[in-house]
Formats: sequence, structure tokens, C-alpha cells
Amino acid sequence: MDSIPEAVVQYILSNLSNAKDVASCNCVSTKWKDSMPYIKKLYFPRSIFDHLSKGQTSDFVIMKIVSSISHLEDLVVYCPFTSTGLASWLLHTGSSLKQLELRMDNLVDENSYNDSLSKLECIQAARNLESLKLWGVLMVCTPKWNVFDKLKNLEIVGAKLEDSVLTEALKSTPNLTHLVLLGCEGLKNVWIELLALEHCKLDFYGSGNCSLTLKAPKIEYLEVQGCSWILVRETNCLKHLSIANNSGRIYMVDFGKLMALEALSIRGVQWCWDAISKMLQLASEVKHLYMKIEFTGDFEALLPFPEIDFVDFFNSHPKLKSFDVHGAMFAALSQQNSLKNVDSSFVISSLEEVVITVRSPLNAEQKMSTLESMVKFGKKLKKMKIRILQMKSNHSSADDFFEDICRFKSMNQKLVSIE
Repeated sequence: MDSIPEAVVQYILSNLSNAKDVASCNCVSTKWKDSMPYIKKLYFPRSIFDHLSKGQTSDFVIMKIVSSISHLEDLVVYCPFTSTGLASWLLHTGSSLKQLELRMDNLVDENSYNDSLSKLECIQAARNLESLKLWGVLMVCTPKWNVFDKLKNLEIVGAKLEDSVLTEALKSTPNLTHLVLLGCEGLKNVWIELLALEHCKLDFYGSGNCSLTLKAPKIEYLEVQGCSWILVRETNCLKHLSIANNSGRIYMVDFGKLMALEALSIRGVQWCWDAISKMLQLASEVKHLYMKIEFTGDFEALLPFPEIDFVDFFNSHPKLKSFDVHGAMFAALSQQNSLKNVDSSFVISSLEEVVITVRSPLNAEQKMSTLESMVKFGKKLKKMKIRILQMKSNHSSADDFFEDICRFKSMNQKLVSIE
């Protein structure tokens, strides 16, 4: 190291981030210690202060390291800390800080309401933040934030929130382009209005009956989990859309025109048929479609999909390149009259890859006809994967159906595979 120019040594050491490494390098030599103020990022792991000497606290040690750095841009703190400690660090480095990630740990302790609010309000000192990530947040009262004009990315993972609090907090971040809310509970009616938002991922924890209204005219990527009612009218830029509900049912989806949509994923145990048919109708230009919905039905009764015309479905989605379809939708395409409109002039114009999950041997003959039609009329088809998933039957029909699929595979070796 002595033979390396001082500027190169400084450059190498300035790329350290783990706080333990930084503290160790301070003890090596004067040259190394003199390079520490040029570090841009600091990371404090969860267990870094498990064995502190008596009289020392994590707040004090963090402050000592942070205060030795002249222009810190990225701070990640996973170890325990107090609101007092956070306030002191951000007072020193808040003007230069661009990225802040904190593990708040306020969900476990029910008496931590005041501490959570204090920590949130301390963040206001980092007025030039571009990215903020928070873990384990208790936010049942609106923090007193001024506007974060430069904040582009906000991620909150594992949080207890209230509807009005989230709405008010987001008013302080008007220029967000990326918003991620994962494992958030306590929300019932979510209203989000962010005019610059491009990427949004929402995961609401609970019974799955949350409603969402999103106003984001520039939205390009949207994932929603745990909502029963979804209203997103301005969707001219939307390219990727994923809707799922693992706990409840989806009653209503209301989107604007999805002319730019390239990929659509819809998943869940039960969707109302109106919601399913509306999504398929709106997504007429989609290139990649993933469907894994078990049942339809407007109320408690779980109903199978109604019959879907094979020709009408593919003619309504002329740009479809990849199609991943789970049991219920495949069964709907394989009913008695689904193939009645197939003739020699019919072509599936764009389909290149199809993945089909089969869970039942019912209507085996019609299902085989549907598989054969996809191969016959899919002129650009390159790959068909058939997944046999948990098919249970005490009747020999399951074995016969599987033999038919194996025979079909052997006749189309280059196209068909079985999982």
C-alpha cells in the first residue's frame, strides 16, 4: 500500500461502507485515517453493537463515525437507535445526505408511538434526500414534515398506517417517481395522488378488502396486492400491471385505456367475472399475460369460469407473445363450444410461448383439442410448457389424460415439454 499513490489509496478507502471496516481503518495509519472523511456511504448492520463496552451506546458510536465524514451521501442504519441519536446525526450530515435507510423497529412495542413519531419527524433535517427507505414503521399520526422537493424514491416495509396519515405524508413528497409500500396494515381506503409517479408497488396486509384510488398520469409500472376495489383512470403510459389478492376477492377494477400495456398479471383465489372480463377487454394490446385465478363468483359461492371462445380470445389479443395460464382459465378455453369458431383461416398471429397449468382431468378430450389447436394455429409458437400440478383423481381418467399429454409431447418434441 505504501507504493500506491496517496490519491489512489484515498479513492479505494472512500468506497468502504461497512461501519466496522471504517472504524478498523481509522486505526491502521494516519494516511488511512485521513482518507476516512471522504467516505460517501455508511452501513451499520443489525448486530454491529451487540458487544459494546460499558458506558458506550450505539447512538454515541454512530455519531462519532458520522461526524468524522465531511460529505456523507448514503446512510443505512439497521441497528437499534433512539430519536435523540438520529436527530444528532442528521443535524451534522443532513444537508449532504441523499439516501437514508432506517430500521425503525416500532411495530413490536405497543408503547413506542411517541418514539416512532419522533424518529419520523427527525428525518425532516435531511432536507435534500432523494431516496428514503423505512422498515418497521408505526405511523398513526401525521409527521410534521415540510416538503421534500428532491425526494424521488420512498419505500416503507412493514408498517401500521392509517388512511389519512398516509395521504397527508405523501403530500410532503410531491415529486416521487418510485413508491413502494410492502406489508402495510391498517389501511382501508387508500388515496394516492402523485403526478410524477412512474413506478408503484403496493402490498396491503390484512383481510384483502382494501380500496385503492390512484391518480398518477405518468405511471408505467404498477403492482397491487390486497385490494378488492381498484380505481386508476390515467393509464396512457402504463406498461406493466400486476393485480393480486391472496386473502380476499376482487370485486371491481376501473382503469383507463391500457394502450401502452405490455405485461399483465392477474392472480387470486376469487375474482368477480366482471372484473376478469373487463381486464381482458382493456388489455387488448398486451404482449405478456399471466393468469392464475382459481374461481369466479360475486359472493361467497366459488364458481368456475364461464365458457370462453378460443378464436375470440386470441383475435382480441393479437399482440400476445407469452401466455401463462392456470387451470380455471384453461378449462374455460376448453369447454364444449370453445372451439366451434375455429376454421382453416384462423391464425394465432404473435404467440411464441405458452405455459399451461393443468390441475384436473375433467373434459380431457376438450383440453387435448385446445392444446392441439394452440400448436396447429400458433404459427410463431416456439415453446409450450405443460405443468401437471396436484392432479388428484381416484378414477383412471387422470392416468389416461396424462398418457394423452405424453403422446402429444412425443408428437411435438421441439415445442412441448412437461413439468
